[in-house]
Amino acid sequence: MALSIIFARSENHCIGYQGLLPWNLPDEFASFNNITDGKAIIMGRRSYEDHNCALPNRLNIVVSRQLDYTLPAPIRCAANLTTALELAASHSSEYFIIGGVKLILAGLSQASRVVETIVHAEVNGDTFLPAIDFSHFKSEIIEHHQVDEHHASAFTVWQHTRT
Repeated sequence: MALSIIFARSENHCIGYQGLLPWNLPDEFASFNNITDGKAIIMGRRSYEDHNCALPNRLNIVVSRQLDYTLPAPIRCAANLTTALELAASHSSEYFIIGGVKLILAGLSQASRVVETIVHAEVNGDTFLPAIDFSHFKSEIIEHHQVDEHHASAFTVWQHTRT
């Protein structure tokens, strides 16, 4: 069983603004969908509430400390990251933390792979992920996308695999 983490950030480490991604990059979202398709995904309550629906063809697990927090089926709720990881591992051999900041940082020590998209822009936002030290990972670019008529910013997708 393998925990992975996937996120997108700007060059200044912004990952959100008012509960939304601060960019519209259709091919980056398609890459996210392709990588996580059929897998279990784990997110914090606020990350879930930002989009307020299940991502299709995935086991969606929301971590919330609110004991009475209810979610529509088939979304699962876990009281903590440990329980969420157990649920995810029973669903797929690879499972992903997709946000927020606290869960990404909490899962980092256990992650065998991190897929990090860097949006090549300085972005104003209200949610930032601190810089992550990938010195104990093998890092490689798996995709690069230039600016075009559908993408106001270029982006690069990095895969960091724990050595």
